[in-house]
Amino acid sequence: MEEYGEIIGPVSSYYVSQRLRLHFADWGNDEKPPLVLVHGGRDHARNWDWVARELRKDYHVIAPDLRGHGDSEWARGGHYMIQEFVLDLAQLINALDLTQVTLVGHSLGGSVVTQYASVYPDRVRQLVNIEGLGPPPEMLKGRLSRPTWERTAEWIEQVREFSSKVPKHYPSIESAAQRMLEANSFLSPEQAHHLTVHGVARNEDGTFSWKFDNYVRLFYPQRYDMKEMRAMWGRITCPTMLVYGEKSWFGNPEKDGRFEAFGNAELSAVPDAGHWVHHDQLDVFMNLMRSFLDELDS
Repeated sequence: MEEYGEIIGPVSSYYVSQRLRLHFADWGNDEKPPLVLVHGGRDHARNWDWVARELRKDYHVIAPDLRGHGDSEWARGGHYMIQEFVLDLAQLINALDLTQVTLVGHSLGGSVVTQYASVYPDRVRQLVNIEGLGPPPEMLKGRLSRPTWERTAEWIEQVREFSSKVPKHYPSIESAAQRMLEANSFLSPEQAHHLTVHGVARNEDGTFSWKFDNYVRLFYPQRYDMKEMRAMWGRITCPTMLVYGEKSWFGNPEKDGRFEAFGNAELSAVPDAGHWVHHDQLDVFMNLMRSFLDELDS
């Protein structure tokens, strides 16, 4: 591999978890401390490119594609449960023999890295969670009160409905990028184009479709137990930074009580940012993360 100053992009590599061939982007510099970036739902590893470029001189940066996303295999017949994603992260860390790893995750990826840190608190050096604690308690009230059989019946109907869905075909990269801009108005056209180039696959007829498996949209009918989640968060011992966008649906974890479950954490609100904080306000986010990462060393 060339020196990091000359690298245009990361190297693609693969590992196996639960018989699935999963992809990760490796930015090199493996003599430096390991730092793993985990993307959110319906996203992909290359959404971290701007962050990785800033950190690759000081860290061995690795960005996996979660199962069913990016260039990783789809879990056909699987459920895409959070525990399966945590398993995949554990397999990656073991396969690369990483020790005292720094974990950064956004949305679904934030939930994954946070659950990993609660299961293996002694293996995580620092943790950054970007809007990854799940829906705020107010949004969960109805779901938490519904019995298992109702949630299961709804899930079965959703699976049946998805079985007839065909992935949307876009005539060009530009049209798919436009759809991404509609989903996140904070993105610049340049950001949307980059995310789209790495997020779509070309179909046989020359059109483009998103790489992620449509079934990742489904929620397995397990109960989201806030009491249990708070107990898991309380097991995390490493320095933790929770980040949220002030213009996001995510809510303020301090006001709704989620923040107090962490024993060694700080909370950062980012103005003029929605759910994708690291895209919406990259410079602000990088300053926050740099300051947090440097605290332990100083």
